[in-house]
Amino acid sequence: MSFIILTLGIWAVAMLGWFLVTRYLKSSDADRVKARLLGKVKSPSAKKGKKSEGEAPQVLQTTVETKNRLAQLLVEKYNLGPKIGIWLEQAGLNWQPAHLVHLSLVAAGASLAFVWLMLPVPKFVALLVAAGAGAVPSTYVLMKRKARLKRFEEIFPETLEFVSRSMRAGHAFSVSLEMIHREFQEPVSSEFRRTFEEHNLGLPIEVALQKLSKRVPSLDVHFFVSAVLLQKRTGGNLAEILDKLAYVIRERFKLRGRIRAVSAHGKMTATALSCIPIAVSVLMFYTNPSYVTFFFTDEVGNIMMGAAVFLQLVGYLIMRKIVNIEV
Repeated sequence: MSFIILTLGIWAVAMLGWFLVTRYLKSSDADRVKARLLGKVKSPSAKKGKKSEGEAPQVLQTTVETKNRLAQLLVEKYNLGPKIGIWLEQAGLNWQPAHLVHLSLVAAGASLAFVWLMLPVPKFVALLVAAGAGAVPSTYVLMKRKARLKRFEEIFPETLEFVSRSMRAGHAFSVSLEMIHREFQEPVSSEFRRTFEEHNLGLPIEVALQKLSKRVPSLDVHFFVSAVLLQKRTGGNLAEILDKLAYVIRERFKLRGRIRAVSAHGKMTATALSCIPIAVSVLMFYTNPSYVTFFFTDEVGNIMMGAAVFLQLVGYLIMRKIVNIEV
């Protein structure tokens, strides 16, 4: 009887140990898969001892609750999340939309309180300063976005040639996309790695490429996606198509450089004409202060100064639009 009880006890302990071990292994596998989807795994270049440019791209998108209820309420009420989220993603910033709105509100409120209470200026000047300070976080995001997209366009022709050579060497198109992550720098590396991961996890290659064209709003990327999709439907030599597309993109860069050189004089003229009223107002403030204070103390002067600043900005934007030639 004691032998049977001992045998049952050993069997129960063994089954309990097996259950705990298998559950731990399953949970660890799930954690690794989730970490891979969230982009928290190290890139292959980091494993080889190379310096990594950043974390792997996220495939599984997460939502982090913000502590600022007002910013979150504004984002949800006016449906700002998708638009701001695209800007932040294109800028390469791991921020939430509510965080950007929170920074804008803090900057605007702090500047408004400082100018309104500490400086002897009209109220509309304090409002203008607050509006400018509130736009600083968004301006920073847009500048980061512009720089990242510009860097992407600079590396993109080499990326197309690499895919073409890889396909001529016998690799599949999807494998060539994955190899870009190891051979190129950011932001091309993370964007194509994310495209490969989406396709590797079951998304059709056509849909993954279309999502790439939405994340990177560049005409060159749209050409690339259209060429690949057209080749998938009609057939043809995709490697040769990518080589010709890389050549066309490089020629567009050369033409854009020539246009910038020709239009540089117009941009300098627009800047000089816009700075002349500011310089004249500063000189008049030091030579004849009583003449300039009229624009700050008198109500009619406030209206005149506001109209002058508005018209000056409109004229500057018009001149910039004239000399800004798209290729």
